[in-house]
Amino acid sequence: MKLFEEYTDDKIKLKNHLVMPPMCMYQCKEEDGVPTDFHVAHYGARAIGQVGMIIVEATGVMENGRITDYCLGLWNDEQLEGHKRIVSSIKNNGSYAAIQLNHAGRKSETSGLRHIGPSEVEYNDKELDYEEMTLEDINEVVLAFKDAAKRADEAGYDGIEIHAAHGYLIHQFISPLANKRKDKYGEDRFLLLKEIVFAIKEVWPSEKAIWMRISATDYHEDGIKVEDWIDFLNENKDLVDFVHVSAGAVVNVPIKVYPGYMLQFAKRIKEETGYKTIGVGKIKTLELSSYALEEGACDLVAIGRELLKNPNLYLDFVEERGKGEIPFYYKRAYR
Repeated sequence: MKLFEEYTDDKIKLKNHLVMPPMCMYQCKEEDGVPTDFHVAHYGARAIGQVGMIIVEATGVMENGRITDYCLGLWNDEQLEGHKRIVSSIKNNGSYAAIQLNHAGRKSETSGLRHIGPSEVEYNDKELDYEEMTLEDINEVVLAFKDAAKRADEAGYDGIEIHAAHGYLIHQFISPLANKRKDKYGEDRFLLLKEIVFAIKEVWPSEKAIWMRISATDYHEDGIKVEDWIDFLNENKDLVDFVHVSAGAVVNVPIKVYPGYMLQFAKRIKEETGYKTIGVGKIKTLELSSYALEEGACDLVAIGRELLKNPNLYLDFVEERGKGEIPFYYKRAYR
């Protein structure tokens, strides 16, 4: 069964096929973006629970790029030592440590800061409280991703995930629902994403993986569609190492949610572009995660909420199927 087998490619080696996706914890103090003891314990616990890959939550590359005042940051060296502690907690317990870099754009809820987006467009009946970005703003964001990637390498992270999903800044540029620009960033809505990837590659070691999380569709007739992503990825075959496939969240629309509801997008992207994918979307059970892998919907499977609830979820899967190995220090719990 693939879930319990090692996963290996040119840049990644994991002890199994299970991924903990990024999930914000809102546990920074004093609005400084500095990791705390909570983060060290939280991520370390999932590593002890034998999760193959752990992707640390959305981490702001700029102060106004955080989702809230209490989200992680990596825009200065004061935050670096805390990230080193997180990395040690994950890697010393045998898991692969990755970090998701993000700028929240118009969705930032940080206080007392200037909020920005590709275009001044009202959305979700929300009062307009952000400014259209200048070219100088865009250049600053690209440089901020580059600087954060450099710090991520210094902290010891094994991989970087670029957050291009869920209605945050990069997704805002990609979606025609949010990007009404008349310049080159409106003509090529993927341009900011490409510039950020290229900037990160200038400082990120070539032997380490880099990938992106995407919203495959906006679930809106005028928004981004999975076909747009397939075309883009086919035109940019070596842009990243793989794609973490999510969906939605640039505007509020009704979505039919059910276990595995986003796996269809991961499967299409995998089959029609050749890119490796991480599948996600209300996956809770051993049965569904195994199905996703065995049927070729994805190369790695991500389970979020259930791993928040139970850091030893993978060990429960091992007990359920009788595959894999329970660490000796927990064996008494599974007799």
